[in-house]
Amino acid sequence: MKPAVILLSGGLDSATTLALARAEGFAAFCLSIDYGQRHNAELKAAARVAAALGAQAHRTVHLDMNQFGGSALTDPAIAVPTAGLTEGIPVTYVPARNTIMLSLALAWAEVLGSRDIFVGVNAVDYSGYPDCRPEFIRAYENLANLATKAAIEGQRLCVHAPLIEMTKADIIRRGTELGVDYGLTVSCYQADQQGAACGLCDACRLRQAGFAVANIPDPTRYQSR
Repeated sequence: MKPAVILLSGGLDSATTLALARAEGFAAFCLSIDYGQRHNAELKAAARVAAALGAQAHRTVHLDMNQFGGSALTDPAIAVPTAGLTEGIPVTYVPARNTIMLSLALAWAEVLGSRDIFVGVNAVDYSGYPDCRPEFIRAYENLANLATKAAIEGQRLCVHAPLIEMTKADIIRRGTELGVDYGLTVSCYQADQQGAACGLCDACRLRQAGFAVANIPDPTRYQSR
């Protein structure tokens, strides 16, 4: 089994990405990032998902991005929007997050001798983040193959984004086929410490709509309102 590094947030998309990598026969080395996010219950979810889906290893890197702030996910002074999806890039965008996470995954991949990185970004049913687009993934893969010893020595690296053109409903259907237990995952931007979701933020709304369109029961635990 070839090793692959899978970025695992603990949310619905990254859990499905892990299941897809395992279905393709990769030995999964899962990497989660504790970057100071307010919804850090997702890190506990990541550990549950990694164990349930047979990851070879799971590591969490600690990186304090709330030193910079600039996002509702890393700055407690900025409220998480709950009024519904709007046009433009929302305040939940974390500057450079996916670039940083992919770079950490790249470092581990080189050490492991892996030529494959999986990331669960999506450019269809998502919140409009610029670092979730196909052109970003292509550009990062090109950078990785210019910047690493392994690539210069002829071992080209591939950044897999298998969900990037799928709807949320299609992601849920595929993950369900692969046996993903979405009750283990946490997607909410302001989940409580037990992982219960608010049901109002953009991530919750996209998740709820996905289950509804897929006609699959939503196993998410919600905070009492």
